[in-house]
Amino acid sequence: MGSFNKLVMILVVAMLVFFEGSKALSFCNMSGDGLDACKPSVTNPNPSPPTELCCKDLSGADLDCLCGYKTSPELLLLGIDPDLAMGLPAKCGLTPPANC
Repeated sequence: MGSFNKLVMILVVAMLVFFEGSKALSFCNMSGDGLDACKPSVTNPNPSPPTELCCKDLSGADLDCLCGYKTSPELLLLGIDPDLAMGLPAKCGLTPPANC
């Protein structure tokens, strides 16, 4: 599969997860509901504090997996601020991976 096709596939999956809130889909061990709950906390111009649902779901997430997306242009396409996203674990009282 070419790199363009991979990019399209990643975008389609990410859009489904973020915009549909599907309970059947997950991303780095976060449920669609958890991703939806966290999105207002990582979106400018006025990010809100993370909700209990966001932090609960984030506590079970694969933080190394999520960290792998910190420089991904897909985040910007989805309206997610990478700096806010990288600071979210600390706001939930979680320790981010050392290499993140």
